[in-house]
Amino acid sequence: MDFSIAWQKINQMGRNFMALLPNLLFGLVVFAVFILIVRGVKALVERLVQNRGQSQSLKLLQSQLSYVAALLLGILVTVTIMVPSFTPASLISALGVGGVAIGFAFKDIFQNFLAGVLPLVTEPFRIDDQIKYKDFEGTVETIQTRATTIKTYDGRRVVIPNAELFINAVTVNTAYDKRRLQYDIGIGYGDDIDKTRQLYYGGHEGRG
Repeated sequence: MDFSIAWQKINQMGRNFMALLPNLLFGLVVFAVFILIVRGVKALVERLVQNRGQSQSLKLLQSQLSYVAALLLGILVTVTIMVPSFTPASLISALGVGGVAIGFAFKDIFQNFLAGVLPLVTEPFRIDDQIKYKDFEGTVETIQTRATTIKTYDGRRVVIPNAELFINAVTVNTAYDKRRLQYDIGIGYGDDIDKTRQLYYGGHEGRG
């Protein structure tokens, strides 16, 4: 059997890889530098918005968006170095061809991301607020771009996708400084109602 053609292809692939190896190594170095730059950008944005009169949620959004933007820029620069034939125009054409498939594949991710950005901007509730969503009630721990985590009163953590919080009703218990509380107190049929009222209001006023 003649393996000369196969050997020539393998030899050509090896030469192409060796020719591309310096670009790969340089691209990895550039990407490592970009990781450090991305962390620095995130820390800088957090420091700049720290002294502004903004909520913690909006500061978190600005920090995350700056991190993602710097990271995407680093990835594009790295790919351009590793693959010289790669250009932004080729990326746009690739997205144009596979945009529909990518859109269907990541529909839920994009929906949760957009639904996560809107609560951070509009702020229907904030971190440390007490909210109720369906059967879950507790204190908001974090508001991320994908999901919101709350700590229930019995010490459990619940992760709720932001898309659910965006399209469904959420009760914010701590939205106002004052709210009405109602307690049901039962007494026996043979008990004195007037005396019960006296004991209750007297004890309530004493505690107040």
